[in-house]
Formats: sequence, structure tokens, C-alpha cells
Amino acid sequence: MTDLLTLTDVELYYDHVYALKGVSLSVREGETVALIGANGAGKSSILRAITGLKKISKGEIRYRGQRIDNLPSDEIVRLGISMVPEGRRVFPYMSVRDNLLMGAFTRTDKAEINRTLELVLARFPRLKERYSQAAGTMSGGEQQMLVIGRALMSKPKLLLLDEPSLGIAPKVVQDIARSIVSINRDDKVSVLLVEQNSRMALRISQRAYALSTGNVVLSGDSSDLLNDERVQKVYLGAEV
Repeated sequence: MTDLLTLTDVELYYDHVYALKGVSLSVREGETVALIGANGAGKSSILRAITGLKKISKGEIRYRGQRIDNLPSDEIVRLGISMVPEGRRVFPYMSVRDNLLMGAFTRTDKAEINRTLELVLARFPRLKERYSQAAGTMSGGEQQMLVIGRALMSKPKLLLLDEPSLGIAPKVVQDIARSIVSINRDDKVSVLLVEQNSRMALRISQRAYALSTGNVVLSGDSSDLLNDERVQKVYLGAEV
């Protein structure tokens, strides 16, 4: 598999405080990669750097070989990168339909947009049931499905997910996890998954990076990290 996304020695500050200290990682074509770690470890900062929401101070970010760390966010979306932010940021007074169509703002191919819309509704039948409903009146789990569906409307090659299980009921977390696996496997979309639910993240990804205070401290195959005593003790809360 070839690299789709690479970060090389990336440094990022908030004011004068380090958020990322020389982070290097990659996402290959067709795989799901997990970023695990505690709050403040730098996971979300990596996603903000990739999407151009926060400019890096050192290093470089490449997507399909092209350097993107100096591009504006809308251009990065047009290249095929879509992000689902933390906190289920729906447009609360707009319908499910209109929320989904907002995700296609970079596209002009109306017939293909409608085709993508049908595919998203088939993947998340609950959204079809709530199609005309105001997004703000839906449950947290339904809103999470909506923001993932909205991100898919841009037809990304790389989907960035920031804490998709946060504040979601355990049963719905399982549904979200299954949908991430399906998006990766069936839609051929590569995924970079930021999760505090480390066990879930490692179970549905192929590779993972563990972060602590802006540094990558461990990396490898997810199955190996799931059984690694250090990961079990620090990230999975297991007694070893």
C-alpha cells in the first residue's frame, strides 16, 4: 500500500505552548489508522493541522505527494479530505436533508450529489427516517450519524474522525464503529480516527499511534498494540 497522507516532523504551537513536538505519521491507501491518548495529548491538534485549521510552525504535511500545509481549508477539502469534528456540530435548525447537502458544497455535479445522498441514507437508515426533521431535535447518536454522513457527501478519499464515540450511548457506539469499518471496507475510504475509547479504536483499525504530550510514544499494528502491556496499562486501563 502506498502512503496517502504523511506528516513529517510536524511542530505546532498554541501561543507559546507546544501542542505537537516533531510528530511523524502516515495513513496508507485503504487503511484505518487510530490515534489514541489522553486529553491534551495532541490528537485533535493533528487533525487541525491536516485540515489547515491550525498552521504548523515546522515540518510538512503531504497528501498524495502534494504538500498541503500551506493550503486553505476549502482547498484541502477539494483535494479529498473531509473531517468530522468533535462535538457533533450539526446545523440545529436545518433539516437532516439540508445538513447533508451542506457537505457537498465543493461539488457541482447534481446527479452525482443525489447519488451520494442515496448512498449515505442507505448507510444510515435512521437519517432517512428523520429526513425532514430539524437536526437539533435528534438524539446525540443520530446527530453523530448525520455529521459522518455530511462528511461523506464530499466524496472524500480520506475521512478524519475526531472522537466519534464521545457522549454516545454504548449501543450506539457499536453502530458507529460498524459504520466506520464499513466506510473503510466498502466505500474504499481511508480513515484517520482520533479516539479516547482506545479499545474500540484499536479493534477497528489496522495501525495506530499512541500520543502523550504532543509526542508519538508508540506505534504499530493495532492488534499488537491491543495486546501490548504498556498500552493496556496506560491507554486501556487494564491492570497488568
